Amino acid sequence: MGQKKDLTGSEKSKIVRYLAEGCSSLKIAKLLKRDHRTIKRFIQNSQQGRKKRVEKSRRKITAHELRKVKRPAAKMPLATSLAIFQSCNITGVPKGTRCAILRDMAKVRKAERRPPLNKTHKLKRQDWAKKYLKTDFSKVLWTDEMRVSLDGPDGWARGWIGKGQRAPVRLRRQQGGGGVLVWAGIIKDELVGPFRVEDGVKLNSQSYCQFLEDTFKQWYRKKSASFKKNMIFMQDNAPSHASKYSTAWLARKGIEEEKLMTWPPCSPDLNPIENLWSIIKCEIYKEGKQYTSLNSVWEAVVAAARNVDGEQIKTLTESMDGRLLSVLAKKGGYIGR
Repeated sequence: MGQKKDLTGSEKSKIVRYLAEGCSSLKIAKLLKRDHRTIKRFIQNSQQGRKKRVEKSRRKITAHELRKVKRPAAKMPLATSLAIFQSCNITGVPKGTRCAILRDMAKVRKAERRPPLNKTHKLKRQDWAKKYLKTDFSKVLWTDEMRVSLDGPDGWARGWIGKGQRAPVRLRRQQGGGGVLVWAGIIKDELVGPFRVEDGVKLNSQSYCQFLEDTFKQWYRKKSASFKKNMIFMQDNAPSHASKYSTAWLARKGIEEEKLMTWPPCSPDLNPIENLWSIIKCEIYKEGKQYTSLNSVWEAVVAAARNVDGEQIKTLTESMDGRLLSVLAKKGGYIGR
């Protein structure tokens, strides 16, 4: 007598539906014309669930071996657990044990991303710090662009998932689903913008100046003559910012020479508006939030910007004296944000 076929996916679905309707296993067997023992076995296996994992005892290492592990762990922060233990000539330790031992003395973190700074960059950063050391930074308008995507940074979509619960599903889209380019400025305790760059527009010198004409100029023309006289305009060295065309356009608006701040290369850590972008991104992408359209992510940016109060902005702009002193103390080195 040949062996009977296993339950098909369709039959399993019907069993679950019949059970939900209150049918007994015997009745289900008759409805599906299958052996009663087969139905009972499927129901019992489904109710048992996954077996609880039994924690195995960790292989003990000596205090001497532990000290040996600490040294390469500090010297090779991006090495794997296997590489760290092999460098100490400690073999035969399972991966789970290695990771458990390392977790007792360290934690997994991403490498920090920094702009590349060579000797020339550091010298220019020091010269910049010396030049503006006595500047009243409450008169400086700090500007920059930020791109926000529908999905946000991948590393932020993490959280605590309860035992027995499944992690929420996250959409995967190319280039983060597309994004929106945002421009803004901060001065003293005031936020200028944010303003949205039109979708599909690539910011070259001409489009950048036209963008400022349509947005920044509307804010600038409302200011008093004394404000315009004392204001210093800051922008980084992006090609669209530092071109002759853009410089000439700003000069026609009265922003030239001492009113246009020179900027050292590779120095996003010196611009306080970068911290504003971090505040906004933390708000719009909290709890791993994703967006379905460019308009919805733009609305989230506007809402988050409204929640940034004047005291937070003032804290950022007043941090500049400390940043300049840090640059000089580190001889032009990276100071963090």
